[in-house]
Amino acid sequence: MRTLPLFRYGLIAVLAASSVAQARHERDQPTVRPIMLSEHPSNGTHSIYVKGRIVTTLRFEQMIDASKTKMIGWEGRLEPLAVVRNKVILEPIHDLDRDEGIPLVVTLADGTEIPFLVKPPWSKRDGGWPPILDQQVDVFKDRGSHASMHAALMDALKKNDTLAEENERYRKEENSVDHAYATLLVNGQRKKTPFRRRFVYRPKNEDMDMVVEVFAGPGKAAALVTLKNTYYGGPWEFDGAYLTRDFTHATARPFALRVDRATIVPGETGRIAVVADKSAFLTDDGQLADLALQIFRGDGLLQVFVKLERTLVQK
Repeated sequence: MRTLPLFRYGLIAVLAASSVAQARHERDQPTVRPIMLSEHPSNGTHSIYVKGRIVTTLRFEQMIDASKTKMIGWEGRLEPLAVVRNKVILEPIHDLDRDEGIPLVVTLADGTEIPFLVKPPWSKRDGGWPPILDQQVDVFKDRGSHASMHAALMDALKKNDTLAEENERYRKEENSVDHAYATLLVNGQRKKTPFRRRFVYRPKNEDMDMVVEVFAGPGKAAALVTLKNTYYGGPWEFDGAYLTRDFTHATARPFALRVDRATIVPGETGRIAVVADKSAFLTDDGQLADLALQIFRGDGLLQVFVKLERTLVQK
C-alpha cells in the first residue's frame, strides 16, 4: 500500500503508513529458547529472531566446526560470524527488514549440518509460538538427553504460565464495562453507550477510506476507526493498537479494544473501537495529560494516529 498523507482537525489527527516501522515494546524483550532438532528433513530449518545491535547466541551440545559454519548474504546486515567452541554469536548491524531472511548453516564437529534462517523479531501476525526476540537459543540434537528434556519441560511450563495469564486477562475483559462499551461501538450500537460524538474526520486516499470518530463520556473517552480497503493489491491486516502519552511504550496506558475484522480484503470495511477510562489520562502527580492512539497494520507500519485530548474526560 502507498503511504497516506497527514491530516489534522481539532482533537484528532490521522497519520497513514509511515516509511519507518515503529518498534513494539514486546519485541524488545530478549528470551532464552530451546530448539529440539527434528528427525524429519521437511522440518529441518529453524528461524532465529534477531534485532539490530543486540547479540544473539546459539549454544550447541557439542563443538562446532568453524570452517564449515557459514552465513549467506550477511554482508552489511550482520557483523562477521563468530564461533566460540560450542557457540555461534550473531550481531545484526541494524534491524532486518520484515521479509528478510539470512541463511545460516552450522556444522557440528561430527559433521552434522544444521540450517537456520536469521529473521527480524516475530510478530503475532506470523502465527505459531516462536519467541518475540531471541537472546540465547539452546539447540539440542539428542532429544533424550537430560539437558534436552529439562529444557523442554521448562519451556512447556513457561508457555503454560503465559496461557494462564492470557486466560485471566480475557476473563477480566469479558467483565469489563469499558470492553462492553467498545463492543457496542464496534457493532454500531453507540446509542446504547453514554458517549457523545465530539469530532468526526474523513481522510481519504486511493488505498484506504477512513472515518475517525472521537467520543466524550462521563469519565471516559473513546474512538471508533472505520477502514475500507480500496487497495486492490491485497488485504489489509491489523497488527496492534497502543495508547501512550508521548509515542513511547514507556508511557503506555491501559484501554479496552475491540476489532470486528482483523483482516480487511479489498472492498470490505472493518472497525476498530477503543475506550479509555479517565485514570489512563492521569500522570503520576495526578494531572490529566493528552493521549495518542496508534494503530499499526500488518507490515508493522503506523496506519492511524488519533489524538485523545484530556478535555474529553474532564466533563
